[in-house]
Amino acid sequence: MSARRFEALTLLCLLGALIALPWVVEKFYVQFFAKILIMAILAMSLDLLLGYTGLVSFGHAAFYGVAAYTLAMLTPSFQAANFWTSLPLALLVSGSAALVIGFFVIRTHGIYFIMVTLAFAQMLFFVFHDTKLAGGNDGIYIDVRPVAQIGSWQVFDLDKFTHVYYLVLACVVLVYVLLRVLLASPFGRVLVGIKANEHRMQSLGFATFRYKLVCFVIAGVLAGLAGYLSAIQFGVVNPEMLGWHLSGAVMMMVILGGMGTLVGPILGAAVWMLIELFFQGLPSVGAVNLGKHWHLWMGLFIVLSALLLPRGLLGVLKRARKDHPDE
Repeated sequence: MSARRFEALTLLCLLGALIALPWVVEKFYVQFFAKILIMAILAMSLDLLLGYTGLVSFGHAAFYGVAAYTLAMLTPSFQAANFWTSLPLALLVSGSAALVIGFFVIRTHGIYFIMVTLAFAQMLFFVFHDTKLAGGNDGIYIDVRPVAQIGSWQVFDLDKFTHVYYLVLACVVLVYVLLRVLLASPFGRVLVGIKANEHRMQSLGFATFRYKLVCFVIAGVLAGLAGYLSAIQFGVVNPEMLGWHLSGAVMMMVILGGMGTLVGPILGAAVWMLIELFFQGLPSVGAVNLGKHWHLWMGLFIVLSALLLPRGLLGVLKRARKDHPDE
C-alpha cells in the first residue's frame, strides 16, 4: 500500500472513530475531545506559518483570543447572538488584526520576527487585562450561546454538547481540506519556496512580502475560528486566551506532532492534551501531590521530546513505516 493511501485510510478510520465518539463515551470525554479538536485547528493554522512558510510566530494566540472576545462582546446580556452573523464578524476581526500586525511584522526576519509578534500579542493581552474593555483580568462570560437559526429552522443547538462537538469536528475537517487544497496550489508552492530560500524566490520575480502577508492573514483567520469555537464551548473569555503561554503551547503541539505536515499538528494537539490530562491526574505519593506539580512534568516532557523527537511523532511513524514497508 502506498504512503498516500495508507494516510488516507488512517484519516478516514480516525474520522469514523471521532464521529462515533459521542455515542460511546460520557459527556466529559466528548467535551475534552472537542477541546483537542479546537487546539488542532489552532495548531494547523500555526503550522501554515511555522511549518510551511518558515515564520516563527510567538504571538499566534492573539488572533485566537481576539475572535473569542469578539463573540463575547457581540452577545447581548442574557440573550443569544446570531451564529450566522457573529462567526463571520469574529473571523473578520481576527483577520483584520492579522492584516494590521502582519503589515509590520512581515518586514522583520528571524529572531526579530519572533520578538515583534510576541510584542504585539502582549500589547493586546494588556489591553484586555488592564482595562475594563471586556471585564478586565476576570474576563467576560457568554451567558447564552449563539443561536444557529435559518428562519424558524434551528440547524443545530449549541446548548447541546454533542452539537458543539460535531460543529467543531466539521470545522476541523473543513480547515484540513482547505489547507490541503491551498498548499497544493501554486500559492502554497510559493510559500514552501519562501521557506526554502526567500532570496531565490525574489530573484524569480515573486513578491514574497505579499505572499507572506496573505499567509499571515489566513493563519490569523483560522486561529480566530478556533477562538470562536472555544468561546462557544466554555462560555467564558479571559485575557489568558491571548497570552504567550498559549502561543508557546500551540507551537510545542506543532513541533511535537511534526511541522509541515498538517496531520502532525492534529496528532501533536491530541498527544499534548492527553499527556497534560494524565499529569494533572497523577496521585499523591506521601506528602507530595504529583498532580499539583504537573507543570514540572510537562517541562520534562518537552525537554525529552525536543531531544528524542527532532522530527516529531509523525517523523517516528514515517521512519517505522519505511523500516517495515511490507507490513
